[in-house]
Amino acid sequence: MLGSDSRVCMLDGGTVYRHIAESPFIIMACNARIRHVIPGIMRAAEELDAVIAFELTATEGGLDGGYTGQSPQQFVSTVIEYAESCKFTKPFIIHADHITIKNTSTEELESARSLIATQLTAGYRSFALDASFNPMADNIRIISELAPLLLADDVGLEVEIGEIPPVGRESSLTTVEDVEEFLGGLSDLNIKPHLLAIDNGSKSGNYLDGQLVNIDLERTGEIFAAARRFGVTGLVQHGITGTPLRIVGKLAEYGIRKGNIGTLWQNVAHAGLPPELLDEMRDWARENRCDIKYATGVFYDRINSIPPEDVKLIADLAYREAREFITAFHAKGSATRLAETIGA
Repeated sequence: MLGSDSRVCMLDGGTVYRHIAESPFIIMACNARIRHVIPGIMRAAEELDAVIAFELTATEGGLDGGYTGQSPQQFVSTVIEYAESCKFTKPFIIHADHITIKNTSTEELESARSLIATQLTAGYRSFALDASFNPMADNIRIISELAPLLLADDVGLEVEIGEIPPVGRESSLTTVEDVEEFLGGLSDLNIKPHLLAIDNGSKSGNYLDGQLVNIDLERTGEIFAAARRFGVTGLVQHGITGTPLRIVGKLAEYGIRKGNIGTLWQNVAHAGLPPELLDEMRDWARENRCDIKYATGVFYDRINSIPPEDVKLIADLAYREAREFITAFHAKGSATRLAETIGA
């Protein structure tokens, strides 16, 4: 896919995840809803020698392009083009986040299969199967039907128990008993995921003024210990946007091995967009009574044709944020450590 002369180091998620269980750092996974943040993220990872991931959810970039206007092929091509042009040499993963299966209907499962097949063809090498909306037994059964498509290809497999709610809704913390039942059920079916996403009290989206961040670190550590008994490499932290770096820095100690950051990069991109364009996007969101993220695809062409000075500003802002999070995630030097562990 890359060609023999390429120095781009895109890896299978399975290759990476199997070698980081005992390494207390977090892979920064970036939902790049707006492409202009990617060069800044890559520059920070190159300088800090860090393993990172780029990802989109099914709603952000599904078969129809989702609300960002990026099909799986467009997203993969964009990331690789930037890696080539930026001379990015550090290892990275392209991850399919939140392939959501909300019920047990044939249509829902076939839709997931179609998306997975397209993403595999496009070059995604790590996948999150999210059937957490369903009762436990159905969650296990759905994963058992879809996971073999991925495990046969040695890509990374992430599963989820406990949905992270948006800001404003109460959490329902994942319990150790839930994890043992879920992973035990999958193990009985010979399915061994690499990563497990849980609800530990975080929220997705932007925190509002006066709202507290309540991540239960003790519960997270207990769940990690239970998950390790089933061969899980580590836990996945959703809802990092707005979480103080002093808390972010502790997550690796409690078993978090992948941290998903989405809204932050959108905020960074919005900060660098021409003011008149951002105003139009806000007006559109108000008129349509929806989150401004849904304006991304509607204004896709205009966002991607902003002046070079604005593109540079966004990349510089993303670089600054990425350096802070990579450092807080204890991921500085993780690329070299991974190579040593693999024996590359």
